[in-house]
Amino acid sequence: MKLKTISASLAVLISVGAVSQADAWTRSGTVTTARGTYTGSASGGCAGGTCSRTRSVTGPYGNTVSRSGSVSRTGPYRYSYSRTTTGPNGNSVMRSGSVATYPYWARY
Repeated sequence: MKLKTISASLAVLISVGAVSQADAWTRSGTVTTARGTYTGSASGGCAGGTCSRTRSVTGPYGNTVSRSGSVSRTGPYRYSYSRTTTGPNGNSVMRSGSVATYPYWARY
């Protein structure tokens, strides 16, 4: 019985890991302007009711700006969010809050 429980638990962990991997994504690109070349990258994914994203851009002089954030469902039509932006000198700004949104039919 113990072996069956361990096997079932392992199967659940593997399937949860597969779901998390399936929702992940990455992007990257480069653009050249009159001011120089900018390189950007982003990645994100969703798992367990939370979606997150991280992105960064590096400018022609090597300065990098990055932002990471997430949104979580906290209840029916309710979400909480947070994000942190870090500038080229290492200073950071964090924003967070919650939002309640209702479908049109639920307003009346």
